[in-house]
Amino acid sequence: MIRRQFLRATLLAVVALAGAGCVGDERSSNVETNPLGPDDVTTYEYTVPFGTGNRLDGGEVIEIMPQTLQVKVGESIRINNDDIRDFMIGPFFVAGGQTLAMRFTHPGRLSGICLVNPEGEHGAPRYPPVMAWGNDAADSRLHGTSIAESVLDTIGNTPLVRLPRISEIHGIHCVLAMKMETTNPGGSAKDRPALEMILAAERSGELRPGGTIVEPTSGNTGVGLAIVAAQRGYKCVFVMTDKVAPEKVSLLRAYGAEVVVCPVAVPPEDPTSYYKVAERLTVEREAFRPNQYANPNNPLAHEKTTGPELWAQTGGRITHFVAGAGTCGTITGTARYLKAQNPAIKIIAGDPDASVFSGGSGRPYLVEGVGEDFYPAAWSPDLYDQVIPISDEESFLTARQVSREEGILIGGSGGMAVATAIRVAKAAAPNDIVVVLNPDSGRGYLSRVFDDQWMANFGFLRECDECIAAVLDARGDTPSLLYVNPSTSVRNTIDLMRANGISQLPVCKNTPPFAAAEVAGAVDELDLMEAVYRDSSVLDSAVEQVMGPKLPTIGVGQKVALAVEMLDVAPALLVLSGGRPLSVLTRSDLLSYFEVLSNG
Repeated sequence: MIRRQFLRATLLAVVALAGAGCVGDERSSNVETNPLGPDDVTTYEYTVPFGTGNRLDGGEVIEIMPQTLQVKVGESIRINNDDIRDFMIGPFFVAGGQTLAMRFTHPGRLSGICLVNPEGEHGAPRYPPVMAWGNDAADSRLHGTSIAESVLDTIGNTPLVRLPRISEIHGIHCVLAMKMETTNPGGSAKDRPALEMILAAERSGELRPGGTIVEPTSGNTGVGLAIVAAQRGYKCVFVMTDKVAPEKVSLLRAYGAEVVVCPVAVPPEDPTSYYKVAERLTVEREAFRPNQYANPNNPLAHEKTTGPELWAQTGGRITHFVAGAGTCGTITGTARYLKAQNPAIKIIAGDPDASVFSGGSGRPYLVEGVGEDFYPAAWSPDLYDQVIPISDEESFLTARQVSREEGILIGGSGGMAVATAIRVAKAAAPNDIVVVLNPDSGRGYLSRVFDDQWMANFGFLRECDECIAAVLDARGDTPSLLYVNPSTSVRNTIDLMRANGISQLPVCKNTPPFAAAEVAGAVDELDLMEAVYRDSSVLDSAVEQVMGPKLPTIGVGQKVALAVEMLDVAPALLVLSGGRPLSVLTRSDLLSYFEVLSNG
C-alpha cells in the first residue's frame, strides 16, 4: 500500500504585478498555473529524495521548499518526487515517482500549510493542507514578520477552546470545546464564505472592478462581504429583516454599505420579503448577488478551511461537531470534510424550534441568523446525524450563561448552538471531543439578548415573585389566548367578544402558538361600536379594515407595578412568555388580583 504523507513545508507563491504582459485591470487573487511545454524553461526546481517517507516515519522534519518563494507571471516551478510515496508539497500534490511542472499565469498570492502526518497509513492526514488567499501583490518588506498583507489574510485559523465552567455546571464529563469564529476580522464565521464567494465571482467574470454586491443577510454575511468589498473596491447593498438588532444595521452602514430593511412576518414569495427585495435590487442595480443560500462556494469555504482546522486542532480525535443551520454552508461544508476523514464523526444541527429543518413551519422566531422557512441548496440531511430544536428562550438564556460564566460574549445563535452541544455532550462518552461552532459575538445583540428590559418584556426573565404571572394565576382558570385572524369579519369578532365578556382582542396571523411578530393589531369594543355606528355595512368587512394598533406588551415575569403604570394609558396589555403571546391583561384583572391580596 502506498501511504500519502504530508511534508512539513510551507509554500508562499507570490506573482508580481510587474510580470510580463500583466496589467492592473487583469489582477486576480487566483494564482492559476498551466502545465509546462517541451520548450519551457524551469525557473525553480525542487526534489523529494528517495527515502523521504521513511525519514518522516522516524520523526524527522523535512523542508523541501523554502518558506517564502516569489515568482513572476510566466515563471515556472518543477517538483520531482523521487520517493515511492505520494506527497503534498505546500498546496501541490505530487504522486510517487511523478513530476509536477507548472507555469504561473495570473497574479495573486497563494499560501499552503502542510504538516507531517504522524499516523502514517492509519487513515487520512492528521494535519491537512490549509489554503488561504491574500492580496494581489505581496510586499517583500513583510517577509520574516507576522504582519498580514491585508485584513483578508486574517480570515480563518480561529482558536478552539474548552468550556470548563459550562461543563461543570451541566455535569458534562467529555471534552466540550468551542470554535471561536469571533476572531475573524468581521467577528463571525461568515467571513470565510464571503471571501470565497467574491473570489469565485471575480474568476468567473460575474463581478467586475467597481461593481455592486446585493445580498439579503441577517448581518454577519453582510459584514464579511463589506470587508472583502472594501479591500477590492466594490459597492454593497444589503437587505435585512426588521427583526435584526439595530446595531447590526448601524454596523453595516459603518462599513459604507447601503441597508434596506424589510418586514419579517411575510412569506418568502411576498414582494416585500427580503428575498424578493434583494432580487429586485439585483436587477435594478445590475449587481452581483452572491446568493449565499444557493452558492456552492458557501459550503466550499468551510470544507476548505473550517473542517481541516478542526481536524488539525483536535489531532483527528473530534467525535461530534455541533453547529446551527441557516444557509447550511457552515455545517454542510465542515461535515463534508470531517465525514471524509472519519465517517463515524457525529454531525448535529441546532435549530430554532419554529424552523423547517427541525419540523417547524418556518414561522417567525427571535433568534437571528439560523433556521429557515425553506430548504437552501446546501441543506444536506444525509450528512447530519441529528437535528435538535431549541427554543428562543433556551437560546438566549444559554448565551447569557456562557458570556457570564466563560467570559466569552456570544449571541443568540451561539447560545442555541451551545444549548444543543450541552445536550449532546451530556450523552457523550468521557473520552469524546464535542466541538461546537460559535458563529459570532454577542456585541451585535447588546440591545436584545443582553438587555434585561428587552428580555423581561418578551417574558424571558422573571423580575420578582409578585409579577404578572401571579395576576394571571389569580384569575383561576387561565384560558388560552382569545384572538381573531385579520380576515375574520367584524360581525364574528363582535360575537366572540360578547360570548367571552371581553372588551379587547388581539388580531393575529396564522394559528397558535403565535410568534410576537405575527400579532397584526387589536380591536376595542368602543372602536368597533363607533365604526358600526358610522357604517353598518362594516359588519361584513374583514376586521383588519377597522383594527387598531397592537396592544402594548409586558412580560409574564415583569412587576405588577409596571402593569399598573401602563394600564393608566392603555386599555389592555398583551402578556408575552418565552417571546410568544400568552394572554391579555386588563384593568379588571388587576382589580381582581388586588382584591385577592387584600383578602389574604
